[in-house]
Amino acid sequence: MKTLLKFLLIVFVFASAFTTNGQQDDNNYFQLSPRIGYDFPSYNNNTPYIDYNGGLDLGLSLDYYWNWFGLGFDFDYIKNQPESTYPTDNLFYPGGGQINNFILSEDDISRVFFGIGPNFQYRSQSRRFSAELNTRVGLASIKGGRTLLTDDPASTLLNFHSGYDLSSVFSLKGQLRFTYYLNDNFGINVGAYYLKHFSATEQLDPTLNIAAGYHPFNTVNDVDVNFNSLDQSGPVLREEPCDCDISSVGLFAGVTFKFNKKEKASVCEVCGEDHMPRCCATCGCGVTITARDKYTDETLPFTDVVLTDLNGNIVQSGMTNAYGVVVFNDVAEADLIVKGKLYGVNLEETSITKDDFKACKKEGNSIQKVIRYGDLNFILKGNVVECNTDKGIQGVDILLKDKIKAGQKNTLSDLDGGFIFHLKQASTYALNGNKDGYFSNEVEVSTSDVDRNKSLFIDFEMCVNPCGQAIKLDNIIFNLDKWDILPAARPDLDYVVKLMQDNPTIKVEMSSHTDSRGSNQYNQELSQKRAQSTVDYLMTKGISRDRLIARGAGESELLNRCADGVQCSENEHTINRRTEFKVVCIN
Repeated sequence: MKTLLKFLLIVFVFASAFTTNGQQDDNNYFQLSPRIGYDFPSYNNNTPYIDYNGGLDLGLSLDYYWNWFGLGFDFDYIKNQPESTYPTDNLFYPGGGQINNFILSEDDISRVFFGIGPNFQYRSQSRRFSAELNTRVGLASIKGGRTLLTDDPASTLLNFHSGYDLSSVFSLKGQLRFTYYLNDNFGINVGAYYLKHFSATEQLDPTLNIAAGYHPFNTVNDVDVNFNSLDQSGPVLREEPCDCDISSVGLFAGVTFKFNKKEKASVCEVCGEDHMPRCCATCGCGVTITARDKYTDETLPFTDVVLTDLNGNIVQSGMTNAYGVVVFNDVAEADLIVKGKLYGVNLEETSITKDDFKACKKEGNSIQKVIRYGDLNFILKGNVVECNTDKGIQGVDILLKDKIKAGQKNTLSDLDGGFIFHLKQASTYALNGNKDGYFSNEVEVSTSDVDRNKSLFIDFEMCVNPCGQAIKLDNIIFNLDKWDILPAARPDLDYVVKLMQDNPTIKVEMSSHTDSRGSNQYNQELSQKRAQSTVDYLMTKGISRDRLIARGAGESELLNRCADGVQCSENEHTINRRTEFKVVCIN
């Protein structure tokens, strides 16, 4: 244990040498991950009446990463408990007489593993989540596990295993670990591992001079009770130790400490000193700007930031990263103004004075400033996709209408289908998307129930349908041999009316289908009358006749096998009796 504590101390001191309070290199770093878990072992040592229970696993991983690839070291301390399963209830001597007293000793097994090997990891764009595959090759020590069961007082050997006394067993380990970072340098993790020790040789017991043994017994089926009787031949002893593998799987949870490596300092050509991010006597300082929302204090990624002099001339410019931070290097001493803009809205300005540069040079730190987004409106971060897919659609004309206060505005979706709108508080909006070859329903978003003090961004997704796609109307049903529109069908038809009102450039083809029962001519005529009924209903709602097509498909477009002459259930026939509408886009 003292050795382990010394090792941990060395690791922390060594890793700390790579940390910095200034700008950090997120692609080259150390991480230290202590963990605690539970181990499920499998000891393949040919002992029929000894099982091995799970136990504690204490572990530690030290990893160094170059972006997605790294090298790591693992330490594991594992303790398992052997358990004798030899039957002791109703056990008798060969000549008769029950054995009532037993002496059982079961020593814990401890395994200590040291291994090294490559790492592979996936990190999310925000760097808050990582998934790692750790592979290790190394050596293990395996101690303990001696198990002995005898009767008392005769000391007859009933069940025995000598255990292990090994110092360097070749071992392999594979491990999956998932980590969520609460901040830049600390996270929590969970994971699982598989560990295998090859040719783990049992020890030869110095007292009994055997590796394992047990006393065979016979099960006797009596009229009243079943019992076991020791075999008269005596115990079976195994004198040759088994070179058998040991393996285990485990689950664990732990914490991760991330130590970012110091970014290489730039050299000031004027003074010839390594000074970044600190100031030297004659060179510029590093300036770190963080963009935050004034009300929620959340950081704002992708914010444009500029440093200007007092005359408005731009000194340096940049954009905040995923953490809302941008760093400017070698900024010359001057009185400066820090300005920011996010999605067309200016942030509240702040200033950098010459006194800030003097403090920077004196204390050796970079200048830290925060600019605030003070607009009270929400930012709607929308995404438009093709319905029932995750495919983003570029170039969709998104129309936004304020349903409470008159007003509207529009924008085009970008390459990935994204779009941005600024929304007022306590209002309700309708959105509609238009693009050649696509149509959309009007969708609604409300800010009335959203607290601006808790959220700046509203995430929203809408979809557009491609023209020519048949859409089933589930509630358009008719009485037998009838084509009158029933009350239950009106909500679905009103949905089509609203769709055509929202998209005034589309035509709609209403199609009615039947099952295969009845003659082809009868089904064709009935379906045409039903399709015409749906068109007539839409016309009563103000839809122009030249935008509507009535099509009776009869039994010509069955959805399953139920054609003429095929025996089908009523449910199977029902699938084919349907009404659909298809949007025809007018270019």
